[in-house]
Amino acid sequence: MLIKLINAFLTVLYGVGAALLVYYALNKIAELLPPKWEERLKPYLYILPAYLAITIYLLYPAIQSIINSFQDRASEEWVGFANYSDLLGSPAFRDTMINTVLWMIVVPTLTVILGLAVATLADRLGPTTEKLTKTIIFLPMAIALAGSAVIWDTLYNAKPAGQDQIGVQNAIITALGFDPVVWLQESTLHLNSFLLMLVLLWAQVGFAMVLLSAAVKGVPVDTLEAARIDGATERQVFFSVIVPQVKGTIITVFITVLIAVLKIFDVVYVMTNGNFNTNVLGNEFYNQLTTNFNYGSAAAIVVIMMIVVIPVMFYQVRHFKAEEANA
Repeated sequence: MLIKLINAFLTVLYGVGAALLVYYALNKIAELLPPKWEERLKPYLYILPAYLAITIYLLYPAIQSIINSFQDRASEEWVGFANYSDLLGSPAFRDTMINTVLWMIVVPTLTVILGLAVATLADRLGPTTEKLTKTIIFLPMAIALAGSAVIWDTLYNAKPAGQDQIGVQNAIITALGFDPVVWLQESTLHLNSFLLMLVLLWAQVGFAMVLLSAAVKGVPVDTLEAARIDGATERQVFFSVIVPQVKGTIITVFITVLIAVLKIFDVVYVMTNGNFNTNVLGNEFYNQLTTNFNYGSAAAIVVIMMIVVIPVMFYQVRHFKAEEANA
């Protein structure tokens, strides 16, 4: 453990030191230019490392993935749209797409609803109780999703009938006289997928609560009091006054969680590895790449994910610009 801590410290130290040296060198280069050109070019020199990083670590891999998606499993011969047709023609992959869509609908929606509910209710508590409540709800955010998956896998654990159950759910139902249930294998109505979604929901509600709580506290008290004086009920105040004024934050939280859902991998990999009809695009990409060694299909899955996420990112950028314009 000590060696790992030392390595982490040295990595941070070298990284920060290298960044300082790069910007020091760029600044010296700018100072060698005539004053007029120095003033013009210095801002571009300062953002040059960021643009290089984006090009090397984002644009180049994206372009290479698009190229590989039209090649065979070894990325040696061109196969046209064969990888896409094979994937979309596979019943298993279509089930994977359906599961991914379910994740995209359920998790962001419930995260926003629960986060807004907690933020609104916690706002009515005393200062100390509010801080304690928010801290407890936010704590799962500090746990890596792989660790969260292990925790919830224990909760869903099932032992054969007659043995002591360590899973909470099976301990309860066996105490009531029923047989234990292997929850993560119950694919009827996608029950096991919904149980996996609870893991990410548990981790993301705290994040949504923090942002939405700040937005709720920013609602002018005058508008709330005016609505109550006019005879509005608390429900009407919430839906007609509070929600419209925090709409921008709601959209931001929804999109942020949606993007996290599109990248979900670790929860599914740790708990089921996509078996029992729980697979999602991120896990399928990993299996195609590292298990099947099918680079063409893996690249095609990446392109499909990019096609899905690009409109979301485009809408998010437009939303941010609209928020800044109205500020």
